[in-house]
Amino acid sequence: MSSILIKSATIVNENKQFVADVLVKDGFIERIDSHIDIKADSEINAEGLHLFPGCIDDQVHFREPGLTHKANIYSESRAAVAGGITSFMEMPNTVPNTLTQELLEDKYQIGSQTSLANYSFFMGASNDNIDEVLRTDTANVCGIKVFMGSSTGNMLVDNPNTLENIFAKSPMLVATHCEDEATIKSNLEHFKQLLGENIPVRLHPKIRSEEACYLSSSMAIDLAKKHNTRLHILHISTEKETYLFDNTIPLKDKRITAEACVHHLWFTDKDYETKGNFIKWNPAVKTEADRDGILKAVLNGRIDVIATDHAPHTLDEKSQPYLQAPSGGPLVQHALPAILELYHEGKISLEQIAEKMAHNVATCFQVEKRGFIREGYWADLVLVNLNDPWKVTTDNILYKCKWSPFEGTKFQSKIITTIVSGNTVWNHNKLVEGNNGKRLSFNRN
Repeated sequence: MSSILIKSATIVNENKQFVADVLVKDGFIERIDSHIDIKADSEINAEGLHLFPGCIDDQVHFREPGLTHKANIYSESRAAVAGGITSFMEMPNTVPNTLTQELLEDKYQIGSQTSLANYSFFMGASNDNIDEVLRTDTANVCGIKVFMGSSTGNMLVDNPNTLENIFAKSPMLVATHCEDEATIKSNLEHFKQLLGENIPVRLHPKIRSEEACYLSSSMAIDLAKKHNTRLHILHISTEKETYLFDNTIPLKDKRITAEACVHHLWFTDKDYETKGNFIKWNPAVKTEADRDGILKAVLNGRIDVIATDHAPHTLDEKSQPYLQAPSGGPLVQHALPAILELYHEGKISLEQIAEKMAHNVATCFQVEKRGFIREGYWADLVLVNLNDPWKVTTDNILYKCKWSPFEGTKFQSKIITTIVSGNTVWNHNKLVEGNNGKRLSFNRN
């Protein structure tokens, strides 16, 4: 592997900013110093640029296998590294659902052959696969995913005994999608009686309501407390839910953690008028008060990480009427620029961005030697120009689906260079292919 010397970067790491050189060798950060005078295979002049630890996205749907008309691991990992995401954790609601160890390993094989980013894949839980779940390798798999709300195929876990079993016996982190299915069905039936099949998308947050989210999140937390489960609740979408979480415990000691997603920190229910189904997610984008409350919880430590829930669909699929249009949207290429826009608006610091999008994800999942700019750690690094404005257009979108809810948005910050496991994979608006990412490992001894 080649060596890279990064000169005069403003490093953003572990609640500090400082100017230094970084030497990358054989995939790892070998040295961080005020001045490094060594000949490397390549040298990057990073004067005026900010160097962040690569983002670790703990929730993506890359659609492979089975849904590759929407996306695949190769296409979406390209978009991810272009957006400064160097590692991802992918969800099991592919086709077939990832409900056996053999199907899980199949995805790892695809990742090893095609992913430009580092990768891990969640093992899926269903109402009837607890034996398979308990076989999951804690050192090489990011976690167990439980859909406590509707999902693809056989992945809704709504059997109380099964939930008790998973929470009681899981050997590792359990990540949950929390929306109460009975509440959603009741709300949907109410609006169908009022409006028939012609329900407008603006009612999505009324159907997938605050109550549905809070009921399910509360239930998951009660189960986790009962069984001392390591629980991570994904994509918190309401201010009310944020008060379920504790910010008085150091993250490394927390048994219950939470995630916020970019779309819930950016959009509100007012945006349905212009964006329509293109911001239809589960859980739904809700009110301005919810958006602001989620950001407040990110900043005060009730919510621990920022992720994407990247979940692409085709334009044709999204252009259907509300009831037929699937939920989800592509985000990995634009997540870091969007959160950096909040920095420009004075809403979050650069240090907090590094913490919530890299450090804390590594700590939550106990990722081995990633998520920080430290000597001896893997070189997952992102160079950013905070003052290089650009606009999201169809021409510069790398997602296979070729659309983005951010299309037409002007961002102030641009990703200049992305380094994954010591290899440059994105440089000045161009992908550098030929080196794939690594399988994430986890230090859970």
